[in-house]
Amino acid sequence: MDLKQTAISIAMMTFVLSSMIGMGLGLRMNKIVAPLRNGWLVAKGLLASFVVMPLAALALAKVMGLNEPLAIGLLLLGAAGGAPFLPMLAKIARGNLAFAVGLMVLLMVITVGYLPLVLPWLLPGVSVSPLRIARSLVLLMLLPLGGALAVNAKWPDIAAKVKPALDKTSSLSLMVLIALLTLLNLRSVMAVFGTGGIFAGVAFLATGYAVGWALGGPTADTRQVLGLGTAQRNIAAALVVANQSFDDPDVVVMVVVVAIVGLLTLMPLARALGRRAAGLNPP
Repeated sequence: MDLKQTAISIAMMTFVLSSMIGMGLGLRMNKIVAPLRNGWLVAKGLLASFVVMPLAALALAKVMGLNEPLAIGLLLLGAAGGAPFLPMLAKIARGNLAFAVGLMVLLMVITVGYLPLVLPWLLPGVSVSPLRIARSLVLLMLLPLGGALAVNAKWPDIAAKVKPALDKTSSLSLMVLIALLTLLNLRSVMAVFGTGGIFAGVAFLATGYAVGWALGGPTADTRQVLGLGTAQRNIAAALVVANQSFDDPDVVVMVVVVAIVGLLTLMPLARALGRRAAGLNPP
């Protein structure tokens, strides 16, 4: 492994592990489970994330004529739900925070089992190892999250002290990761312009929000959460699979490009939703 790939791998591992552990240290099982008792709403959330979004990725890749690596990157994001950023976006948008936390964890856990099963079926001409994908996601995401939940349940004071440092590490390592991937693959990133990849990413995110909002139930606070939660994909899971299962760097580049587009669009959208909610429900 060359120096460039080593730096990217270290940044990616740091981001994934710190975000999973930090998230677990701030959660309790009762807060995760309680909002998920609305079975119909949860079912629609699963439909949006694990049926509509992969199909949307496939359709957009075909319509935009994306080359295979870019199409695979978009599909990885389409199949990877449960973004760690969802509670933050929901809080800014003044959405239902409890539902956001429960939905995020549920989507994340299902993603770990879903990706290894669905990718070989969706990519019949591409060689992927379901066992390798599952092992990577379990070791890097599920076990750290579960261990951190256990620590918070038994030693909440310690968890509260450690969590802020991990949250800062997660944010910083994500910025470093995006910078490394962009700068060290600058030619590949620039090559995405003109391929339809940028427009496909924007359309993909817009589709996610529209579908989630439409399926989000009768109240605005859950519609906003499901809209944001469907549009914001699990960058960590997609990067793990892209980095460890595909040799072509353009797969990772597409994941990074859509991640950047998502940060530039969903954060302002959440702020606009929050201002609108504040105007409708003044303190």
